[in-house]
Amino acid sequence: MVLNYIWIGFFLIAFVVALVKAIFFGDLEVFSTVMNSTFLSAKSAFEISLGLTGALSLWLGLMKVGEKGGVVNFFARLIGPLFAKLFPEIPKNHPAIGSIFMNISANMLGLDNAATPLGLKAMKEMQELNKDQDTASNAMIMFLVLNTSGLTIIPVSIMVIRAQMHAASPADVFLPILIATFVSTMIGILSVAIMQKINLLNKVILSYLGGLTALVAAMIWYFSSMPQEQISIISSFGANLLLLSIIVGFLAAGLRKKLNVYSTFIEGAKEGFQTSVTIIPYLVAILVGVGMFRASGAMDILTDSIKASLDYFNLNSTFVDALPTVFMKPLSGSGARGMMVEAINTFGVDSLIGRMVSIVQGSADTTFYIIAVYFGSVGVRNTRYAVGAGLLADIGGAIAAISVTYLFFG
Repeated sequence: MVLNYIWIGFFLIAFVVALVKAIFFGDLEVFSTVMNSTFLSAKSAFEISLGLTGALSLWLGLMKVGEKGGVVNFFARLIGPLFAKLFPEIPKNHPAIGSIFMNISANMLGLDNAATPLGLKAMKEMQELNKDQDTASNAMIMFLVLNTSGLTIIPVSIMVIRAQMHAASPADVFLPILIATFVSTMIGILSVAIMQKINLLNKVILSYLGGLTALVAAMIWYFSSMPQEQISIISSFGANLLLLSIIVGFLAAGLRKKLNVYSTFIEGAKEGFQTSVTIIPYLVAILVGVGMFRASGAMDILTDSIKASLDYFNLNSTFVDALPTVFMKPLSGSGARGMMVEAINTFGVDSLIGRMVSIVQGSADTTFYIIAVYFGSVGVRNTRYAVGAGLLADIGGAIAAISVTYLFFG
């Protein structure tokens, strides 16, 4: 229901803003701009879905091999004690546990193309356990918020963009991103745990989350002692080596079980095409609404109003130039990336704002995109409190991103 009101709000606000600009400021082109954005956004939604088809087919095919080869069950047993507490609705050693683990691992390594197919696989498996097929289950919501909070240990794509834009040290945002995304994830878990009455003080949860905290701290210590130019190289190498190892490991497990690996892969890959078609209408709905909101000028009005208010009270308003990326991040990943690049081009890749938008981009994932794709892939329409919990994680990540930018570079 929340998503319904937010989605309608995009259209209404865009219409009102466009009407005001046309009547009071004589901008007669605004309606044309807004309408053009609807067609471009709808086209973009289809292209995103089409672009996902190959990755979905590849990874769902590999997951099918891994599932029948016993690898998924191995991961399920490995992380089972923690997930038994965070996902009490999912039976012990259920295939969904392994898929969730693989998805979160891919996200942590910044491997978006691998994470999405694995996440869709997990959602499908959780939907099989869902008693109300139209309504998100508790397990689905916890999983979705873990994705929207976007814990990323190795933000490869952001470091690559900064390198392409000639940053002096493309990886200098690595540690701040790690801190910001960790804060976002912890807030996401806490918010869902409160709603679902999950006891986070349980010794199992404390041991696993404590271990994760120690791992993040060790990563921070390790990379902070390393020359900046080496961080990007080692991060990219490690992530891709692990990804390739997973692929080879899945195929080897299939051979060990004496499977017809090729036929098993094809069986899973067919699901990728079907899933990519299913999510098209959900993506069209979200991206068209966001596109109209942005094209109408509503985003600019919002950020300008905040800046004016802070300036009136003589408060530091430097960070306001990064707010378009902050506001766009939950709505559209590509839109936020565009805002990030625009800010970097305007203020400089090594400026305070240039670094800030890079850290914001890596602090969390795209809430509405993930909701549209993940819930849309299994036909869930009632998302319950998933939007609120996801946005809360986004807000926490954005605040942390802005704060650590001032701490490291201010």
